[in-house]
Amino acid sequence: MPSPLPLLPPDLSLLSALAGAALKAGEVILRIRAEGLSVAQKSDESPVTAADLASEELLRAELARLLPGVPVIAEEAVAQGKGEALGAPAETFLLVDPLDGTREFIGASGEFTVNIGLVEAGVPSFGIVLAPAVNKLYAGATTAQGSGAFLGGRDADPATWASIRCRPMPRAGLVAVASRSHLDPQTSAFLADLDIAEKISCGSALKFGLVAEGRADLYPRFGTVCEWDVAAGHAVVRAAGGSVCRPDGSSLPYGRTQADYRVHGFIVRGAGS
Repeated sequence: MPSPLPLLPPDLSLLSALAGAALKAGEVILRIRAEGLSVAQKSDESPVTAADLASEELLRAELARLLPGVPVIAEEAVAQGKGEALGAPAETFLLVDPLDGTREFIGASGEFTVNIGLVEAGVPSFGIVLAPAVNKLYAGATTAQGSGAFLGGRDADPATWASIRCRPMPRAGLVAVASRSHLDPQTSAFLADLDIAEKISCGSALKFGLVAEGRADLYPRFGTVCEWDVAAGHAVVRAAGGSVCRPDGSSLPYGRTQADYRVHGFIVRGAGS
């Protein structure tokens, strides 16, 4: 797989703007977290907090300003059966998880993220994964002009970001990353058949970031998730030279309203895979 190419300034401008939106949402989440949590249950019995809802409201407004006319498919709107989430998305649309890792958020872990993914022609092209509690910002984009992935902190200015890339997949001694809260038996069995030198447990979309910055080689997930859990991290890993695909090796599809945006497993790999 070719090395990522540097992005041109116009692309960095959009990536920076998306990062700015995520950082604003992160501030709202941290403020609500500091004030104390009230937890409710959604219809699928997963938890939701005021921080999820406030973050999504802010992000929808910011993204409508940045990319007017581009549909926003966001987790809480889909859960409530509201708005454009009910219809098939356009050729270009945004997938948003306003607070990925709600269980980690409730449990006072810093391993929760704000995820923004821009999908074009079925493929995530721009992605932001922000972990506001630990000051980590992953950003990545792939365009006709080039691609690049970056690691930053509390700043939306690309001049403060460091370039990152996936490391080449080794033949043996892999470093794997797996879910802290949702490790399923099939994922455990998959890892057991590989030469794993180290396994890192981590929450939310931070796992994509660890592969993108070359700290891990592999992130398998065989349990069912949703497209907004995956798209932003997929864009970052893709821009860093890695890959995200279905367990059978086929491309991961997006915008599947008929499947309620469900993703039945995926595997993230580093460079050369």
